[in-house]
Amino acid sequence: MRRLVRGGVIEPSETSSYGPAYYARPSLVHSPRLRQWWTILHPPYTLLNSSLVVVGACLAGPVNFARLAITLLAFFLAVGVGAHCLDELHGRPLGTTIPSRQLKLGALVGVGGAVGLGVAGLFVVSGFLMIFMILGVVAVVGYNLELFHARLHNEFVLVTSWGTLTIVTSYFAQHASVSLSSLVVGAFGALMVLLQRTLSTPARLLRRRVSAVEGRLVMRDEPVKELTIELMLAPLERGLRLLCWSGELLALGLLIMRIVGR
Repeated sequence: MRRLVRGGVIEPSETSSYGPAYYARPSLVHSPRLRQWWTILHPPYTLLNSSLVVVGACLAGPVNFARLAITLLAFFLAVGVGAHCLDELHGRPLGTTIPSRQLKLGALVGVGGAVGLGVAGLFVVSGFLMIFMILGVVAVVGYNLELFHARLHNEFVLVTSWGTLTIVTSYFAQHASVSLSSLVVGAFGALMVLLQRTLSTPARLLRRRVSAVEGRLVMRDEPVKELTIELMLAPLERGLRLLCWSGELLALGLLIMRIVGR
């Protein structure tokens, strides 16, 4: 449940003891406002997206590490900051009390910064980079704000833009071309994002909308187990953690290969 407060900010009227996400209450961050910003940035998923950037850049050598660093920054600004600020601005799914003007500023800095870096890339990489920029901006803004009667707010747009487009754009930023291998690995990126969505959707439902679970598991050779929110969340969020770490380890391995040459 949420209620409106002064200034049009929406805050939760009944805070769930589970929090909106498994990473929402980091023990090292004590400030409530910083915790909310940490949650908005969705660190595990932002790192997964960054991993796909590295995967795309390292598919073929040599790797221009300056271009890779700029591409990573651009995607962090666009997806990690801009998209997530827009998502929270539209409906407050995390129930934060961060003022709307700060979220709008975060979205403007995130998306605007990514576009600025992309414009610079037009002169360094290729003018065809504009195609990827337009697709990215339309996906980020259209998906998160549910524009065009929410026609872009669907699973296909999410997995192809956050997965495939990320890998193919990163590859293009390195080589000013698109290869068959980048498209195939782009499909892998889409499946990674689809798996993340498959696990996170029921986990979000349990954390943000379910107040109680009733039922039990009748075992053949063990005592009856009561069905609880914790029991249902455990495999979903373990899978999410493993997925994010898998992407990061894959990216790290490819990066090491390109640095040391083997």
